[in-house]
Amino acid sequence: MADQTTNPAPPEPLDSDRFIDRFYRGAIVKLRRGTRTGIIRSATTRRDIPFDFQHVRFVGTKQRFEDLRENMAVGYDVSWTAKGLCVSVIFIPE
Repeated sequence: MADQTTNPAPPEPLDSDRFIDRFYRGAIVKLRRGTRTGIIRSATTRRDIPFDFQHVRFVGTKQRFEDLRENMAVGYDVSWTAKGLCVSVIFIPE
């Protein structure tokens, strides 16, 4: 019997301009280094959405809290929690 194993497709290259289209766009407006929390402002609705570093999944090559800066443009996704809408994913473009 022939081996029917197939190799999965290689991962898509992380082209920042195309990859960020998979996320909402916004900017970091507040960082609290001590508590490792912050706020992202939506580029479209201007709504402020909080995040807590320990509950955020980072996508891309930059994945540390120290990589974040105020006024930095980011891609993000959200989730509903007991505290309301919160950022759940952050993508820092190259």
